[in-house]
Formats: sequence, C-alpha cells, structure tokens
Amino acid sequence: MITPKEASDFTRSLCLRAPVVPVLVVHDIATARPLATALIAGGLPVLEVTLRTPAALSVIREMADIPGGIVGAGTVLSAEDAKQARAAGAQFAVSPGATDRLLEACEAADLPLMPGAATASEAMALLERGYTVQKFFPAEASGGAAALKAIGAPLPQILFNPTGGIGPNNALDYLRLSNVRSVGGSWVAPADLIEKGDWDGIRALAAEAAVLH
Repeated sequence: MITPKEASDFTRSLCLRAPVVPVLVVHDIATARPLATALIAGGLPVLEVTLRTPAALSVIREMADIPGGIVGAGTVLSAEDAKQARAAGAQFAVSPGATDRLLEACEAADLPLMPGAATASEAMALLERGYTVQKFFPAEASGGAAALKAIGAPLPQILFNPTGGIGPNNALDYLRLSNVRSVGGSWVAPADLIEKGDWDGIRALAAEAAVLH
C-alpha cells in the first residue's frame, strides 16, 4: 500500500532525473530491449511504455531489468491495468486523467501513480487527496505552456509533467516554467526509427533531449 504522498515523492524524483520522459508506443517486443538501451544510453533513464498495444505488458517485462532504467506504464485507465502493470514490473504508472477507483487501485497495488489533470478543478481535487505531482494532459490542446503557467500560479504546491503535443520546438516553453521539471514526449523514439532499428539515431535524439533546460 502506497500513500499519495509517497507516490508523489517517487514521481517527483523521476521528474528530476531528466528533462524528458519518453512516451513509448511499442508494437514489437523484439524492439523493446534495444530501444530502452538506446534511450538510457542517450541520457533518458525514465521510460513510459503506454498500454496502447497488445505487446505493452511484455515490453515492460523486457525493459524492467535493463540496467540504469526506470520503466513505468502509461495510459493506465483501470484497476486491472494497474494490477497487470505492477505484475509486469512497472515501477510507476501514468494516467491521462484520474478516477477514485484508479487512485485507490494504484495505492493498493503499491504502484506510484502520476495522475492526469487538465483543469484547475482536477488539479485541486488531486492535490486534496495528496497528489502533488501530476501529468498536465493534453498539454497543447489544453492551452499549452501559457495555460499551465496560469493554472500553476495559484497552485505552487503542484509539480507538473506536461505531455501531449510536445516536441523539440516547444519543450523549452514548458521546461522554463517554475512548476515543470520534465515533459513527456514521443519525438525521441519516432515510429520510423524504431521500425528501421536505427538505435544510434534514437540515442542521438535522446542525447539532445537530455540537455534541454
């Protein structure tokens, strides 16, 4: 059993490890190990594998024991998702939003959750429960860095990890905010490079992202 404070302390430590958390949609388990190795070698050790493909849980299992990496599950929507992600070796979970059932399930599974919020009311409800680290999603569609700055001004207790529509051209807009230490993004592991097995190219993208500040 993990408390919301303990969960937030853990996810805060993840946000401080690198400025970008790769958001990974992986279809082929054979690419899991070389993909994770390339991203970690490039300086991005925190990996979010989204539960959007049939291979996702197997991918988490493959990545879980790679030295230097911290692998979590993204797009965690239900109690069953939380249970399966934990069993697969996920060290944390990320959700696009939050429900009481999901929060309770992750707490019971001892799975640190970074819950999603897009409005001040959602952020306040999570803060009231004890979650001081939250995913701001969908970031660009919700007003971008300007909106997050405005929402965060009266809620300085919350650290946000914005995700959704973020790439190399706008990541710094978020990273320069006082309530942001990292962003989530898929641009460091594009599908075409994964399909080609261009691990050097992915490592180079990760290295560029790792020095953003």
